[in-house]
Amino acid sequence: MTHTPHELAAEFPADTALLHRLKLEDPHFIKLADRYHEVNRTIHRSAAEVEPLGDEALESLKRERLTLLDQVAALLAAARQEV
Repeated sequence: MTHTPHELAAEFPADTALLHRLKLEDPHFIKLADRYHEVNRTIHRSAAEVEPLGDEALESLKRERLTLLDQVAALLAAARQEV
């Protein structure tokens, strides 16, 4: 298992400029990105054994991270259609 965090720019490398624009302009995207960062950081800290979590809590956060990624992907797709 890698202990590298899953940053949004790494998850969507072709959309870094669009991610930046949405972070500046879209309040809903900002909330999603902030929550994703928070969840992702917690998962990373647990995987690095800085702040270990129980298995259930960790799996729940991983599911939430995937849901947030799906929501971010949908917003990116919609934003690409607008361009």
